[in-house]
Amino acid sequence: MTSSKFKNVPPPEGGGKASAYARFIPREELSSFEAWNPNELLGADPHANAGMPTAEPETPRLSVAEQLAAQLRAARQSGYQDGYRDGLAALDGFKQSYAAQITSQLGRLMESHGAQLDSLQQQLAQAIAVCATSMARQVVRSELKGNPELVAAVAQEAVEALLLSARHVTVRVHPDDQPLVAQGAADVLEARGARLIPDASIARGGCRVDSDIASVDGTVAARWRRASAALGSASEWTAAEPVVSAEGDPDRDPR
Repeated sequence: MTSSKFKNVPPPEGGGKASAYARFIPREELSSFEAWNPNELLGADPHANAGMPTAEPETPRLSVAEQLAAQLRAARQSGYQDGYRDGLAALDGFKQSYAAQITSQLGRLMESHGAQLDSLQQQLAQAIAVCATSMARQVVRSELKGNPELVAAVAQEAVEALLLSARHVTVRVHPDDQPLVAQGAADVLEARGARLIPDASIARGGCRVDSDIASVDGTVAARWRRASAALGSASEWTAAEPVVSAEGDPDRDPR
């Protein structure tokens, strides 16, 4: 049921008993009206709660089991993140340590390889020097046997190596080489006034020249030492023929 504010309408002329018209007011005669609010009976303002926010419904509280489950999920997620982070850090540290270890091993390997290569080169050079010396020894022996007159050239070079101021020059050769030197180096011996003396201690093919100021060692052993040193070897001259053992190593006694 609604109530409306309206003007007092006079009763119809003639007075008399109220009619149905007196109980209802036509719509066209109403100036204004509004809906009736029951709060108006209590004297409350019907627009008092118009701007007030409505209360939100309460969130239902979780049970203890649900709270524990939520905490467990949060702890697992946090542990997973911490483990993943620590795992990445450990992996990075392992990579650096492994790289340093491999680098160190490669460095030692290259150093060892270089040392082995240097040793191999030295052994190869020594083997070549030994081989060259052995061949040279054979050539010298062959020349001494096939061309014994070469001792005259050796004696001549030894005498010419002395200074011109040298006096009392003597040339010592093996007795078997004396006639060869006397014939082949006669002019030089005469020009320097040198005496030719046979000496059995001098090996064939060599000589020794002495004077008052210097001496010249032209023996085969001395010349051989100089030649072998130039070849990178330090072998000594042996007048005897080399003995070849079962292993094929010359100058080695099989005993």
